[in-house]
Amino acid sequence: MDKPNRMKELVSILNEASKAYYQKDTEIMSNLEYDKLYDELVALEQETGIVLANSPTVHVGYEVLSELEKQEHPSPMLSLDKTKEVGALVTWLGNHEGVLSWKLDGLTVVLTYENGELKNAVTRGNGEIGEVITNNAKTFVNVPKKIPYEGNLVLRGEAVIKYSDFNRMNAEIAEAEEKYKNPRNLCSGSVRQLNNEITAKRHVHFYAFALVADVLSEEQMQEAGYDNTMTGRFAWLRKQGFDVVEHFVVTKDTLEDQVMDFAARIPDNDIPSDGLVLSYNDIAYGKSLGRTAKFPRDSIAFKWADEQAETTLTEVEWSPSRTGLINPVAVFEPVELEGTTVTRASLHNVSILRALGLGLGDKITVYKANMIIPQVAENLTRSNDLEIPATCPACGQPTTLQNVNGVQSLYCMNPLCSAKQIKGFSHFVSRNAMNIDGLSDATLEKFIAMGFLKDLSDIFHLAKHKDAIVEMEGFGQKSYDNLMQSIENARTVAMAKFIYSLGISGIGLANAKVIVSYFGQDFDRIIHATEDELVAIDGIGDVLAKAFCDFFANPQRMQIVNELLAEITFEQEENDSEQTLEGRTFVITGSVEQFANRNELKEYIEKLGGKVTGSVSKNTDYLINNDVTSNSSKNKKARELSIPILSEDDFVKLANGEVVSELR
Repeated sequence: MDKPNRMKELVSILNEASKAYYQKDTEIMSNLEYDKLYDELVALEQETGIVLANSPTVHVGYEVLSELEKQEHPSPMLSLDKTKEVGALVTWLGNHEGVLSWKLDGLTVVLTYENGELKNAVTRGNGEIGEVITNNAKTFVNVPKKIPYEGNLVLRGEAVIKYSDFNRMNAEIAEAEEKYKNPRNLCSGSVRQLNNEITAKRHVHFYAFALVADVLSEEQMQEAGYDNTMTGRFAWLRKQGFDVVEHFVVTKDTLEDQVMDFAARIPDNDIPSDGLVLSYNDIAYGKSLGRTAKFPRDSIAFKWADEQAETTLTEVEWSPSRTGLINPVAVFEPVELEGTTVTRASLHNVSILRALGLGLGDKITVYKANMIIPQVAENLTRSNDLEIPATCPACGQPTTLQNVNGVQSLYCMNPLCSAKQIKGFSHFVSRNAMNIDGLSDATLEKFIAMGFLKDLSDIFHLAKHKDAIVEMEGFGQKSYDNLMQSIENARTVAMAKFIYSLGISGIGLANAKVIVSYFGQDFDRIIHATEDELVAIDGIGDVLAKAFCDFFANPQRMQIVNELLAEITFEQEENDSEQTLEGRTFVITGSVEQFANRNELKEYIEKLGGKVTGSVSKNTDYLINNDVTSNSSKNKKARELSIPILSEDDFVKLANGEVVSELR
């Protein structure tokens, strides 16, 4: 092997992958594959003594290319050395006391306070120069704009978007390919916006993990109010109003158990993480160890040694979406990973599929990225004979490969593609839209193939095909009657649900509700709204406003809307309900009994002025769980934070303005 040339090849591949990941919010290889190539490069550098100038082992972070103002950091922001072995952590810590914390998966930000006020916020950038995001940081959910300490203060932390907020935002986006890929990419784009209104809508949180300061004298530490330990500084930062990364004091004897405890909590952890960080608690000792060219010696990162399993690739499904993107999905023989059976993993795009050199029958290894998301790690066979479909699996029309930001993806360009129709119909009848039971994707596919459904309004005329439907396999008279009743029920619908059912790009149910409320349930005003009117609504930005206006400006789409309006009647929603839950935040868990489902309970809470979030935090007022005595993770968290746990009976009393005698 020509080692210098291999190093050049690795540098090029890794830098291209980093560019895609950090700047274009896309992926051309898995994290596991990146780490493998990176480790190979490190080994070659150590063996040859050669380190190329543009090697990712030298540079830190993304190259700064945006239009934001740039600023040099007072001292370089280094990345951490890493290991996947708990034993290596124990050896590294030795007889010293350490602090073990989550390694958060977001964007590192440096905050500067002067005279108690937030003056400056800068991203990590390339480690030496970052981007100024001060206006954006002021919109973070939990960043103090003013703190008690009036001296100069510089601290580092991670800006993140929680899984609950990420899932909520994605739930409001109809098209699969328009959904955000992961919280880290969404956070990176949100923090680096030129318009901080967009940042504010993304619910970015900040968790402090370090003070940027030299070792202070005893007198200076006493004056500032903290001692020269990591835990002391974390405690002091909390007093200043900052949320700090969750952490625990460890020794070599307790370290392994604490790592396992972190691992056990990953499935319920609402804050994205890609590992752990171990630091010496004694800051003076840690700093005395100095640093390498790239790594400080006072901390080390722990990456989860992803459990891998070998299996056989049996199929690659090509899944068409409503807008034409055809996604490849690997299907393989069942394997057990992290306690669950896994049979499928997204391949993301054609670029990744080709990089893996896949072929049916190949032996592959699979894992769960960050112990959560199934991924293909490696192809052991690399037969590389998998054909990219020349025709759409749904309609049989020609496909086309498109290159977007260096990533190849497959598309069906046929505007009449049945998959596009099925996905459109499926969205229209879904629970949060028109809520028509009995029209699964399989049934819709049959109805479309038989010519029963060409336009959305045809759903309201399926009775014309009664005889054929009753005779269909899997149907019968009872199923037909239930379907007809569900269709009849859908003729009266909330205006917001109807707007959501139309599948306007980016307009979820929550946005639809806000728009309907803003225009006083005047549908004519809504469909003729201008972009300027829409952006004046809290939660609606330029992109959503344009998509909304473009939709109703399209004559073909308006024809569909008018045909539907001839079939339905809008519910007149009452806006005078007593706001008994105004200003209160709830989390719902477990099964419900007095409501049809948790979504109905959520709507009821919102109608009375309350708010529902996905995870228990210090901002939660009540947790609703009929099993109030269980030891579920949410119940445990609520008890830790002294948050009342309500049964449905208790909640109904609270909603009715009654005094709840016992808040568990």
